[in-house]
Amino acid sequence: MKVMIIGGFLGSGKTTTLLSLGRHMVEIGHKVAIIVNEIGEVGVDGETLSGSGLIAKELTSGCICCTLKISMEYTLQTLEEEYDPDVLIVEPTGIALPLQIKEHVALMGLSDLSFAPVVTIVDASRFTMELSQVPKFIVTQIEEAEILCVNKIDLVDRELLSDVTGRLMDLNPNALIVEFSARQADSQFMKFIDLLAGEGSARQAGESINSIELSQVSSYSGKYFIDDHGLDRVDMVSMVLKILEEVKKNIQLINPAFIGHVKISLSLGKNLVKGSLTSSLGQPLVELLESSGQDRELKFLSAVTHVSKPDLVNIIGSAIRGNLEKVHVKYKSSNKENNLICIASGKS
Repeated sequence: MKVMIIGGFLGSGKTTTLLSLGRHMVEIGHKVAIIVNEIGEVGVDGETLSGSGLIAKELTSGCICCTLKISMEYTLQTLEEEYDPDVLIVEPTGIALPLQIKEHVALMGLSDLSFAPVVTIVDASRFTMELSQVPKFIVTQIEEAEILCVNKIDLVDRELLSDVTGRLMDLNPNALIVEFSARQADSQFMKFIDLLAGEGSARQAGESINSIELSQVSSYSGKYFIDDHGLDRVDMVSMVLKILEEVKKNIQLINPAFIGHVKISLSLGKNLVKGSLTSSLGQPLVELLESSGQDRELKFLSAVTHVSKPDLVNIIGSAIRGNLEKVHVKYKSSNKENNLICIASGKS
């Protein structure tokens, strides 16, 4: 089993990258398993993964290089026994250190295991902010990578892109660097896939680090069950956008230069709206998708820099409840822990 670990800070584009990667691996005949880790108690990407043709469950409520090592080992053993995949793609939470995860997996005693080079994805549009907000953590992720992916190049000009790539070369001159837009899955993205065919050799130097503490990030996640049949697609998109705009405004009052990831998933029957916010300078992004489920719920995951947990809980909760109440939507709050594994079968 070839293990590919795709790391990167919150909001860098890891999920989009692994979806494109997973689809390609299946198309060329591999049997692929994808493990996705979220820091919060509730994951919000399962529906997107299911909609892409993957069977999705979620590994949540911690970091697989810190608090979830036992869960990770059990999950990997189950995958090996029940699915025997050719390729395992691991997407750790954005506040994990990918090289630590590799070390943990290598010590689990799984048979016939090999590793692709360790990957760290960098958001070209936020790199300067990341270094300003959490310099030690970001530098550690970069220095431990064997492949550095400069993502979201469609959002920046050539001058900024050159500057980002140059700084990455200074921080890790031994890494292979590739620039692409994971959302567009362009020719450079295919070059990245080719690089993963190599064998990783990086080893962790020194003792393990508590990546959650190093990241200086607070997180909060949860779920609201929706009891209302009056919202149409336009209403759903508008609500998610208003929630994210309110969240952004109120977090900025505490940390004007915050980075991280706030994700919202609103599902009402066959309609699914996903919203995302990754920094104080970025605009909320909202997309309307088709859903195969019948759930009527709003799920959220938030993790941002230099905001206390109580403040984050208040900001997120107030924005969601306030906007639900404005349109007279009945709701019930609930939190639930789940485990996530995404399975895709290729040609036999």
